[in-house]
Amino acid sequence: MLYGMPAVTADTLTLPKIPHLAATVARKRGVLSLTTAPSGHEGEGFPVRRAFAGISREILDPFIHMDQMGAVNYAPFEARGTDWHPHRGFETVTYLMDGIFIHQDSHGGGGVIADGATQWMTAGGGILHIETPPENLVVAGGLFHGVQLWVNLPSVKKMIAPAYQNIEADLVKLLSSPDGGALIRLIAGNLGDFQGPGSTHTPIIVCHVTLAPGARLEMAWEPTFNALAYALAGSGSVGDERRPFHTGQLTVYGDGDSIALQADDDSTLDVLLLGGQPLREPVVSHGPFVMNSEAEIRQAFDDYQSGRLGTVPVGGIRPYRG
Repeated sequence: MLYGMPAVTADTLTLPKIPHLAATVARKRGVLSLTTAPSGHEGEGFPVRRAFAGISREILDPFIHMDQMGAVNYAPFEARGTDWHPHRGFETVTYLMDGIFIHQDSHGGGGVIADGATQWMTAGGGILHIETPPENLVVAGGLFHGVQLWVNLPSVKKMIAPAYQNIEADLVKLLSSPDGGALIRLIAGNLGDFQGPGSTHTPIIVCHVTLAPGARLEMAWEPTFNALAYALAGSGSVGDERRPFHTGQLTVYGDGDSIALQADDDSTLDVLLLGGQPLREPVVSHGPFVMNSEAEIRQAFDDYQSGRLGTVPVGGIRPYRG
């Protein structure tokens, strides 16, 4: 199988454990929908699965867009990224499970995202940036697998100053299910008394769960949040209905206080779990801009074309093509 993750692993028997699901939990979340992500290409041609395709914005709120990048084992000179491009009005969360990206922005920031790390970029009022594989990955090829998630900003924060959080792999909060069958990497938000390292402008939960073959996870979930499960790899089932669930599929849970998922007996199951408090505001998006009105989108394009979102730094990095 073309799959090298997870990059961050641990002995689940020694980790802090989330609580047993209380018997008083009254409403288990059923499966509202289960969809399969179509495949496409992004940037300069790297393969992606469009995880949210076909799901309404009202259900996804406060999430806007998500791509699973790979998993792909690049041959030499196949690796691709994105060239310089703008963003305004939301946050991008780039989580790499395998491989490496280098990035730079028009505000003087930059760095490396690799093997289990997360780059959390608040675009706010506007930024130019680039994410691209480094020369050594392009030349040698190799495994690449990640996710990019777009999180909406509330209207009062659309134009805040751009900012970065670099969440290295060793900062992620590692937890276990009560029986040790599931490893939970909490990137942002809260699970009970446990808190992830990511600081969010919109109340959300982001965690990457690995279930051992045959393992089942039942966990409390904030009832005011939506609940989404995306299968990064493997096969299993979701909900008390035990709906079949496999790589590239998105489950939307209905209302309730808890969620459930399980790995098949012959498969490890890796899942990205997402939940957020809906903003319930108008959303108008066009390309790299996510605002509340058409007028704000037009203004974003005008500001970009006029250079008010920033300019490419002198000597800025460029995609390496050999």
